[in-house]
Parts: sequence; C-alpha cells; structure tokens
Amino acid sequence: MGKIRAHLPVKLFAAILFNRNIQPESIEKTLTDLFSPIENRSDIFPFSHSEYYGDEMGSDLLKYFVVFQKLIPPEYLISAKHLSNKVEDVFIESKKTRQVNIDPGYISEAKILLASTKNYDHRIYLGEGIFGDIQLRLRHKQYHENDWTYPDYRLKWVKDFFMEERNKYHREVHKI
Repeated sequence: MGKIRAHLPVKLFAAILFNRNIQPESIEKTLTDLFSPIENRSDIFPFSHSEYYGDEMGSDLLKYFVVFQKLIPPEYLISAKHLSNKVEDVFIESKKTRQVNIDPGYISEAKILLASTKNYDHRIYLGEGIFGDIQLRLRHKQYHENDWTYPDYRLKWVKDFFMEERNKYHREVHKI
C-alpha cells in the first residue's frame, strides 16, 4: 500500500491571450496583485492557432506566458481560475467583447496542467466547477504532448520555456 503524503507545492503560471487594444502591463499589474510578482515571462507571439476566440475577442490576438514567484499548493489552482475569470471581467469592453483570456496553470515535476471551466473526456474535475487539463507530460527529461494538447503548447520554444521553468522549480523545491 502506498503511503499518503502531501503534494509538493507547484509553480503557478498564466497563459494570457489578449486583444491588441490592451497593454500587457495592465493585465500583469492586476495578476501580480492577486498572486505574486512575476518571475519570468515568455515572448509575446501572434495567436493564430485557433479561431475559437475570434467572434468574442476579435482577430489579430497576441499571447504569452507569465510564471509567478510564489509556490502554491496544487489545489489553489481552483481559486486561481476563479480569480483569473474575475480579472477577465475587468477588461470586458461591452457585454460581448472580452479583451483578455487568462488560463492559469501550474508547473509540477511531472506535468504542465491548465485549469478550465469546460469538461471534456480527458479532463479531471478538481472542484468548484474547475477541471484540470494536462497539456504536457515529462518523460525522459523532455515534455511530450497528448492528443488534446493545444497547438501553441506543442511548439518547441514553448516546451523549452516550460522546461527551463520546470528545472528552476525542481531546484527550488529540492533546494539544490
């Protein structure tokens, strides 16, 4: 029988998709007030991987990732998703025009997990209306996709970004 023990804390990150009318600094200010200072951010890139947000947010969207300094218990991801949805509401231009989409997730030793409000067959219910979606799995010191992994998480530079953050996280939790 396996021994039950507490999970190590994890590293919170956010995937930020935004309309070009919004300044990323304003989003970051709100998020750092809620979570912690930002430890690292990826380059901003054109989001052309899906038409899903087009009707609601417009075209020519941009995206990037931020990683927060403070480690969190994994179950805090539920609260982080609720809080990030409230931040999105701050940036709504009208009842139909969302300017920002924020998907919080965490980096653990074994995976990159995103929070979602949508239920699909590959997502696990975490509680309070939030599901966990494993985007990348660590095997043999490399990230591997799943059949459902979002196209931007499949990009080599995105995997490299998260691997660098995962390695920093590993050193932090093990005090190496």
